[in-house]
Amino acid sequence: MNDSIHAALERNFNSPIRDVLWGHIYLSPELEALSSSAGFMRLHRILQLGPTHIVYPGATHTRAAHSIGVYHLARRLLIHLAGRGADSWLSAEGARSFLCAALLHDLGHFPYTHSLKELPLASHEELTGKLILIEPMKRLVGDTGADPYMSAAIIDTSLPTSGSQELRFYRKLLSGALDPDKLDYLNRDARYCGVPYGAQDVDFILSRLWPDPEQGLLIDTRAIPSVESVLFSKYLMYRTVYWHPAVRSATAMIKKALVGALKNQRIAKEELYNLDDQGLFTLLAERAQSCGVSHGDPLFSLGAKVRDGRLYVVAAEFLYNEAQHQRLADIEKRYLLEQELAARLRIRPDELIIDVPEPISFETGLGIHEDKGHIGASVFTAETIDAFRKELRVVRVFVDPAHENALRSMPEDLCNVLQRGIPEAGGDSLSK
Repeated sequence: MNDSIHAALERNFNSPIRDVLWGHIYLSPELEALSSSAGFMRLHRILQLGPTHIVYPGATHTRAAHSIGVYHLARRLLIHLAGRGADSWLSAEGARSFLCAALLHDLGHFPYTHSLKELPLASHEELTGKLILIEPMKRLVGDTGADPYMSAAIIDTSLPTSGSQELRFYRKLLSGALDPDKLDYLNRDARYCGVPYGAQDVDFILSRLWPDPEQGLLIDTRAIPSVESVLFSKYLMYRTVYWHPAVRSATAMIKKALVGALKNQRIAKEELYNLDDQGLFTLLAERAQSCGVSHGDPLFSLGAKVRDGRLYVVAAEFLYNEAQHQRLADIEKRYLLEQELAARLRIRPDELIIDVPEPISFETGLGIHEDKGHIGASVFTAETIDAFRKELRVVRVFVDPAHENALRSMPEDLCNVLQRGIPEAGGDSLSK
């Protein structure tokens, strides 16, 4: 490893943080200042898994703890790759920019992130990039010896690369099949939820990785089982933890409250940026009161119910079908369908929610490093990955527990409409 890269990655890292997952994590004084900034401290007030602690009480770890873990793995990864030849195309400034990007990659994250994904908001990557490029974060990133623009552009891929091969290389490291983000959250989420599914052998994975200036990472054939482990772990974590029915209920309730608030212009989308978990619940409650809204309005009641753990229950569920349910996946049409279905059942619109999980990706694009004497192929074919996606996307109709039997006993034609999706001809109305 050349001396400038060695200095950027290994000298003056003498500020320890004790992490439950990785043990001692060392930062430079300048990186420690970044982790103590007001913007980063907000991440300590956002739970990594949102309402998952309702199901798994141990899941109270934060976006900040995860971000520090991602930084730790990113530094280990870059040290390893630099020792295998990547130092020939890396710069000290670029290496420091990558470490800052790893530490700050969630800086613009929303609370209850899956509740807000379908809303017409800027992505958290875009918000992160903007926060890095304004004061005080711009100065703090610059103090580390990093280029604030490069750090922002590693995270926000909509920013131009200006032809920088090094920047493109870092983007591939931070987001891919075996990236530091995924290796931390699978291990960390599994640990705090008390489930075995997410555990990955990080030491072995790092030992089997090779740098490539164009593709980012290459693996040798002995690492194929590690990629398979990541893919299957991600599938199991979504099935048992991330998309547990109770977790989906809580996120769907928050989403519906915010959809209503945005449609009725009781909340502007800019007000949702830079909130923490408590700030989101406070905003919903305060705005409801300022508008003179009764406690029966979803703007207040749904947020309060989630906060207090009073979740809606599953009244119907079926697998999402791409051909039949494409229009059902449209949040605006789904909102209208919920209103009409609630009217037919003679319950309030806020007492029924149709939840359609967003599409999920399973990254598999890794090149193979020449590995003479070893032959390997993965059982995870495109068909297998497609089966994973289909099995995970379960459409559910949630209702207030007081009306649990209403949907179960609703007319058969309404059930059929839900399962077929909204008809293309004749409009969107259930009554047509």
